[in-house]
Amino acid sequence: MLQFSKSVAATAVAPIVALTLGTGAVQAATFDLIEATIPDIQRALSTGLVTSEGLVQQYLNRIEAYDEQGPALNSIIQLNPNALETAKVLDLERSQSASRGPLHGIPILLKDNIDTADLPTTAGALILDGSVPPDDAFLTQQLRDQGAIILGKTNLTEFANFVALSMPNGFSAVGGQTLNPYGPGILEVSGSSSGSAVAVAANLAPIAIGTETSGSILSPAGFNSVVGLKPTVGLISRDGIIPISETQDTAGPITRTVKDAAILLGALTGVDPNDPATAASEGLFFEDYTQFLNLDGLEGTRLGVVRDPFVNDFLSEEELPVAEQAFADLERLGAEVIEVELPNRDELLALNFLVLLYEFNPGIEAYLDSLGENAPAANLADIVAFNSANAEAAIPFGQDVLGFSLAIGGDLTDPVYLESLESGIRVTATEGVDVLLDEFDLDALLYFDGIAAESGARAGYPSITVPAGYTESGRPLGLTFLNSAFTEPQLLELAYAYEQGTLLRVPPASTPAISAQVSVPESGSSKALLMVTLAIAGYQLRPRKRS
Repeated sequence: MLQFSKSVAATAVAPIVALTLGTGAVQAATFDLIEATIPDIQRALSTGLVTSEGLVQQYLNRIEAYDEQGPALNSIIQLNPNALETAKVLDLERSQSASRGPLHGIPILLKDNIDTADLPTTAGALILDGSVPPDDAFLTQQLRDQGAIILGKTNLTEFANFVALSMPNGFSAVGGQTLNPYGPGILEVSGSSSGSAVAVAANLAPIAIGTETSGSILSPAGFNSVVGLKPTVGLISRDGIIPISETQDTAGPITRTVKDAAILLGALTGVDPNDPATAASEGLFFEDYTQFLNLDGLEGTRLGVVRDPFVNDFLSEEELPVAEQAFADLERLGAEVIEVELPNRDELLALNFLVLLYEFNPGIEAYLDSLGENAPAANLADIVAFNSANAEAAIPFGQDVLGFSLAIGGDLTDPVYLESLESGIRVTATEGVDVLLDEFDLDALLYFDGIAAESGARAGYPSITVPAGYTESGRPLGLTFLNSAFTEPQLLELAYAYEQGTLLRVPPASTPAISAQVSVPESGSSKALLMVTLAIAGYQLRPRKRS
């Protein structure tokens, strides 16, 4: 499955040691890879404590140890064989000129429904296995232009969870089953951006990109104790992303901290002529969202929680104490938490996914057409036929959702589609979220994981999920903030204040630092010469560190 041959360096441990020669003993300075943020990595890169090449190698070592072996998390579907060479080029560029910005030399993983011109983009579907698109997605090119290193592609629930109702979260025909690092094979991993969330949670990469139609960033972020930001539809271009829904799809950051999410979001904004939805962001997007981060961001705010049904009915008895503690923490940090009632509860809970069934059919056909003469299929009918002919390998859980979409036909002028689209926006936005925000003068609505993601999804509104703690059995829970279109600055401010006021994230025990005992000899000894020779050759020698 992983199409990259990796060799483990002399020692594959988390802290990277930089060796320097002086008149006395060899000096050792360490960089701890575990939980390293973008600013942490940039400080280490700018001071020469680590190189991007060394950093990439360390992440590859961890991927080999924990994604392929050990707990075998299976979060990565494809590694980039050019990642080390790209890192080397960026290291040279850094040494000869100024840095391109905060992402210069930073490894990143992309969900495998985002086009990369140098790697296959499969959406986890067997029919797309080996399909290399003719060019990068708009956001992929943005990342490359800013110096990010595409480390690889992450596994996902196949076609972003649009194949079969019974398909497990985190499963695809190409990638297999991704596991939650907090309980591999035991705890739910959630999806569809399963691999992106798991890889970041397990420190297999510092940051990743996921995509969401409804809950596919927010939910796996909560279940894997990371930060997931689902932006306003139109803030980030969808060009080159295998679609489900023209009206709901978006890409977004998955990180371990809110600050990293803010940095990554700023790198992805901008108007793209190939995605008309981005025109709505003109004058409303920022290239630097870190300016909105405020430790006192919860002071004097009003936050609404819909207990019935999103807390009382959707959380287990084991999860409820975590939720109540989150509310108490918000109040301790200066917020007023107000219980509110949905004005249209029954209509909201009765919403179906008819809009998605209509939109997927023409959307996937347009994507396949973008692949040109090398496209493995022309339309949804071809995909369904291929799957049926290769059922054991391609669709072990069936393909009823694909079949539903094919049967509906995808006519976006159909009155049934138009009525469903209108009613969904009305129920979730104009008679739902908008009413609650205005009537109660709220700064955001609260829920957990992706439980109420449909509200923001239908409306195209942004949300952010932040680690909120763990149940007694170790299941992570995420607190989600929701607001109206283009309120990412306010959401980041709230989420940052909550995160920094609680600091609840704990890295998973299944993927600790990879340790090795290294003694630093005196300068001039034969062992010191060997160490320096190995360092020049690109090997990292690092001391043992418990995590």
